[in-house]
Amino acid sequence: MSRPPPTLNSKRFFLTFHRYITSTSPRRPTHPSHPPPRSTPRQPHPPPRSPLPRHASTTTPSSHYALFPSTLPHGPPPRGPFALDPRALRSEYLHLQSLTHPDRHAGALAAGHSALINEAYRTLQSPLLRAQHLLALRGIDVADDERVEAEDPELLDEVLEVREMIEGAEGEGEVEGLRGENERRIKACEGRVGRALEMDDLRGARGEVVRLRYWVNVREALDGWEVGKRVVLVH
Repeated sequence: MSRPPPTLNSKRFFLTFHRYITSTSPRRPTHPSHPPPRSTPRQPHPPPRSPLPRHASTTTPSSHYALFPSTLPHGPPPRGPFALDPRALRSEYLHLQSLTHPDRHAGALAAGHSALINEAYRTLQSPLLRAQHLLALRGIDVADDERVEAEDPELLDEVLEVREMIEGAEGEGEVEGLRGENERRIKACEGRVGRALEMDDLRGARGEVVRLRYWVNVREALDGWEVGKRVVLVH
């Protein structure tokens, strides 16, 4: 059975996707056919950037945001907002997936596009993963930073106290109370993360993302609660 020809929207999507891929890949240097004049001075290499600038440049490389222009027309913070409409994001995600369906485009290229769209959607729909992605674009890898454990001892004490309360819970009623408190912590933390990113305060955003990661892990522990079960929180 013959495949239907790509639609105009499909062609436009693949052009946009090509620009996204090429903008995030290292470019090969071009070699001019004639050498530059000897009098042209060589520009010195800029000094290495600090991994944690308080107010870095608002220019960021292409991100997962580039794949969802309808839902996120202003791009990532600080230019665009951190919060997003999850229903609009899912609607655009399903539309993008339809454009890369095997009935329209066969082969590994379409499969690769589909995988990238899945990863982008999974990242953007989670406030924690979205914030980690935005910081990673600016050279701050919170997810793999082992130094964060010792930076906020008060937070660690609070998390350990909550863990003991989860382990000591004797019924679903107690767990529901702990779950409600933790959801309020998560919501407040997400708000602070968003405000910090929108102000381009990367240091503040990093600290709040670390805090948010702990409370998201507490949420997972509460979801998997069983009487007498030991709670293991992995930051």
